[in-house]
Amino acid sequence: MARWRCRVCGYVYDEDSGDRAGGINPGTRFLDLPSDWRCPVCRAEKTAFSRIDMLLDGGVTTTVSDVIVDELARWGVSVVFSIPGTSSLGIIDAIRKRSDMRYIAVRHEENAALAASAFNKLTGKIAACVTIAGPGATNLATGLYDAKEDHAAVISINGQVETQYSGPGGFQEIDQDAFFRPITVFNNTIYDKNMTLRLLTMALRHASIQRGVAQISVPNDIQKEPLDPRCCIRESRLEGFPVMPPAAELRKAADRINRAVKPVIIAGWGAWGLGEMVGTMASLLKAPILTTFRAKGILPDDHPWVFGILGNVGAPAARSLVESADLLITLGAGFSKMTGIPLDVPMVQVDIDPMKLGKGPDCVPVWGNCAYVLPELLPLLTKREDGTAQTQLLTMKGEWQIQLGLEADESALPIRPPYIMKVLSDVIPADGIISIDVGENGWWFGRNFRTKGQNMIMSGYLATMGFALPGAIAAKIAYPERQVFCITGDGGFAMAMAEFLTAVKYELPIVVVILNNHQLGMIQVEQMMEDYPNFGTDLHNPDFSHFAESCGGAGFRVESPKDLRDTLFRAGKSSLPVIVDIETDKKRFP
Repeated sequence: MARWRCRVCGYVYDEDSGDRAGGINPGTRFLDLPSDWRCPVCRAEKTAFSRIDMLLDGGVTTTVSDVIVDELARWGVSVVFSIPGTSSLGIIDAIRKRSDMRYIAVRHEENAALAASAFNKLTGKIAACVTIAGPGATNLATGLYDAKEDHAAVISINGQVETQYSGPGGFQEIDQDAFFRPITVFNNTIYDKNMTLRLLTMALRHASIQRGVAQISVPNDIQKEPLDPRCCIRESRLEGFPVMPPAAELRKAADRINRAVKPVIIAGWGAWGLGEMVGTMASLLKAPILTTFRAKGILPDDHPWVFGILGNVGAPAARSLVESADLLITLGAGFSKMTGIPLDVPMVQVDIDPMKLGKGPDCVPVWGNCAYVLPELLPLLTKREDGTAQTQLLTMKGEWQIQLGLEADESALPIRPPYIMKVLSDVIPADGIISIDVGENGWWFGRNFRTKGQNMIMSGYLATMGFALPGAIAAKIAYPERQVFCITGDGGFAMAMAEFLTAVKYELPIVVVILNNHQLGMIQVEQMMEDYPNFGTDLHNPDFSHFAESCGGAGFRVESPKDLRDTLFRAGKSSLPVIVDIETDKKRFP
């Protein structure tokens, strides 16, 4: 039997149940009801009803929403971050029916998009965010821009007002196609239900191949329309495929590398997960390895050829290394202002995005995915004699570690951020996942945290505050067996703190470490550097440890350096989500 929905008030007439109050017996077909029958709730005429399901061969009930969600599952989308609402209820109900899709109800749509972006950065798999029309869609923008800027594949499915109400005066209606156009690699609205699979599979292909955001809006009435997927045309799913240069181009790059006397390797996010091969290249060439901030942890900091980060948070000696090099070998590196890769040094540049190639005037471009290029390039490289390169590098590393040790004063009060990072370096296991925020906490992490090779995620190019907590939630969903640490400041945490309730609700035992300096510390420093008086950066904070307990999690407050290590160890062993609220110094340097 079928169900019919009143488009005016939402009342559903179920043919199985009938309408006893109105004297309609169970089993009565809607089409057999008298022509003057009216909705028992709002008295709308029979013509205001539309069928919301249909029975296919084999007894399967399916709607446009069912078809959308089924296709998402076929493409491996298994996690949905969402807030349900009026114009997305059909899609939400279709998700409810599936046991192979995890639905995470967040507290703000921006965090849904940030979590979906983080999920892809960590796993390479697409996650979905689902919202309502209008404000739900607009709230996604910051999180989706994070995915756009960092080339994270995300699918956004958004409700839209019913088609008959489109136009001025529509409730919660905006032109979503226009709104999402600057953010997306694919963007469309399903107005014809028979185009459902064609548009959805095009969206998923664009997100996968172009590594960006795809958006589909679905009007409320279309979501509930019956649809047999056998009537739809779909595009084929494409798996990951190699992007490789011709053999002659690889030989050209190898020849340029083999002729270099003082090469330096710069590993970026595009080489993430390939640390062993990057280390092999360094050992062959006797070349130091620098990383971009996003690629921190591609190899442990104690690797003999790893020096650290190149950029604003790195050691001054890292800048000296690249400026004195006669060749830079960049592997999937972003050329952001914060990294500051010099363009006047000869370069061999490997990147999957052809538009990023040829950054310098003397550049050998290698268009390819590092995962496929490196195995073919390494056998073409000539092994060098040891010489003094490693000894010099170890001396430079030692000098830098002495400087960091001096900064990590374990007796200072309030607790110094460098000391916090020193302890976190010891506490977080090598297979841990770290989600970091934007601000002073991220600056100190990049400078002072000694990585053992942990996975680390961040908001890279957009650098949006509030990323760390939804990022940590996504990490724990993706890798439930691994410890997940969220490193944030009081400013960034407050922007997303409602999501701690989400972590409690879904029993996600993450550790949130808050560097609480009662300031927007990075802004305070920027005002100082530009000769502005400090203004508007002070923060009035609650006791975050008490907040954690009121949410149903665990909370610790640390004010003394001697309590920090044991507290962090206890937090890491907790079966509950934990907040460790650390009273820390607002001054960058004493």
